[in-house]
Amino acid sequence: MKHLPKHLQPRWRYLAVAIESWPDTELDRKEFQRQLWYSAQNLLGDTGSSELDLSVVRFSYEGGDGEALVRTRRGEQSRARAAIACLDSVEDTPVGVRITGVGGTIRACEEKYMGRGREDPEQRQVTFGDADRGVVRGSRIDVPTATAFTGATNLDCE
Repeated sequence: MKHLPKHLQPRWRYLAVAIESWPDTELDRKEFQRQLWYSAQNLLGDTGSSELDLSVVRFSYEGGDGEALVRTRRGEQSRARAAIACLDSVEDTPVGVRITGVGGTIRACEEKYMGRGREDPEQRQVTFGDADRGVVRGSRIDVPTATAFTGATNLDCE
C-alpha cells in the first residue's frame, strides 16, 4: 500500500494534559482513553467525536499525579479541549484534568509542557488534626479519613 502524498496526510496537534486524583488511586492508559472517547461522544455526538480523532499517545500516572499527551486533528484543538475538560472520572474515581499546553510535535509538547527531564516533586508527610498522616504534593495536602481523602492546603495546616 502506498503512502499518501504529504499534502494529503492528516495534520496533528498534541495536547499536554495534567491529571490529578487521590494518592491511592491507580489509573491506566486504556481506561483513560476509553473515558476520553466517551466524554467526546457525549459532548459532540458520534460525528463530532470522530472528527476530533482523540488518541492518547503518552500516559504516566503515579501517586495521585500524572500526565497524558493527547493527539487531535489540526483545527480541532478548541473542541478537543472542551471534550477533555468534561472528563471528571476514570473507573469511578474522580479525577481533575487540566490542559497545560498545545504543541505541533510530540517532542516539543513533552519538552515545553510536560516537563521532560524535570525532577519529581518533593513529597513529605504531615500530621493533620487527628488523622494519621497526610501526603504533601506541592501546595496540596491529601489527608486520609475513614472512607476517602480530604483535600487541604498549606494555609489549612498552619
